[in-house]
Amino acid sequence: MSADATDAAAVAVALTTIDSEAAARALARGLVDEHLAACVNIVPGVSSIYRWQGAIEEASEWLLVIKTARHCLDRTRVRLLELHPYDTPEGVVVDVAQVSSAYG
Repeated sequence: MSADATDAAAVAVALTTIDSEAAARALARGLVDEHLAACVNIVPGVSSIYRWQGAIEEASEWLLVIKTARHCLDRTRVRLLELHPYDTPEGVVVDVAQVSSAYG
């Protein structure tokens, strides 16, 4: 992240889920390689229950926690849509209230 990354207003955290470990790793590496994310955590074993096209679905997924700079958020969102295998990928941005001064 940029030099001002310890300022909570400069940091964004985005969440998405994906259907396989290989896809999670490829997406995470792509975002980090393109300097759109400082770090992406991959959390395995997420059970998702959701409504899709009128039916209740259940799936095993991997959760990606994407840490980026707020000024990169729009570009990160666009790239996420390009790289993600889902027709309608989840893209949730969490407000960051505080960041450790040692992180950055």
